[in-house]
Amino acid sequence: MPFALSSLRVTSTAFDNDGAIPARHSQEAEDLSPALAWDGLPEGTKSVAVICHDPDAPLVQKGCYGFVHWVLYNLPASLSSLEEATEEGTRGINDAGNLGFNGPMPPEGHGVHRYYFWVLALDTETNLPEGLGMNELLSEVEPHLLGMNRLVGSYQRDA
Repeated sequence: MPFALSSLRVTSTAFDNDGAIPARHSQEAEDLSPALAWDGLPEGTKSVAVICHDPDAPLVQKGCYGFVHWVLYNLPASLSSLEEATEEGTRGINDAGNLGFNGPMPPEGHGVHRYYFWVLALDTETNLPEGLGMNELLSEVEPHLLGMNRLVGSYQRDA
């Protein structure tokens, strides 16, 4: 299946779709991953992965646009939510070079940025090693993708 939206639904108690992400989830404050929930996983889903990407950020890596804030995988299909500051799953590396969540922090003067919290439903249980980047993860899971969708939040850095 190519990367295409499915009927999977992604929500958060921290912010609404197209709403502002609270500062507590940013690098300007506590830098906590927000709570996420999903439902409508496609039949046959055996595991889930989560990616947070800011397409409005300047080029970070050659050939890649935006900034990857979170890569999380090896989540069982029985899981339908993540608590704030979750310890679930296996942490990948973000574009800051850290494992785990790296909250919003647009460059000074950049205005509002959008943050796409993607949830990917996979047809196999994964046991991938810690530290994969987004492109490495996508390369591994693309053949197993059953469906995906996202929650979009926005954040603007304080002056």
